[in-house]
Amino acid sequence: MNTCVFCGIASGKIPARIVYEDDCVVAIHDINPQAPVHILIIPRRHLVSVLETDDEVLLGRMVAAGARIARTLGVAERGFRLVLNTNRDAGQSVDHLHMHLLAGRVLGWPPG
Repeated sequence: MNTCVFCGIASGKIPARIVYEDDCVVAIHDINPQAPVHILIIPRRHLVSVLETDDEVLLGRMVAAGARIARTLGVAERGFRLVLNTNRDAGQSVDHLHMHLLAGRVLGWPPG
């Protein structure tokens, strides 16, 4: 996908503040943070949304990366939220599957 910003970041063609990467995912600081800690966990493989995959290994790797990053950033003990937005009404603004890690403040419930 030549026009996908997240594919560009995952391939290293677009610079970003990377906090974690492995062979499946790249995690970066969100450029429009909604919490003091706001990280995007992006699969290297282009998938539009969670509706496009049943790859349980990939989804598990995204969640495991989120937990690892939360520990590394020192927010695991206080609490953090992992969010997958799917399609426009849910707030998905980039057509590449990604998960948000939000932390660093009390996160209200219900969201939205």
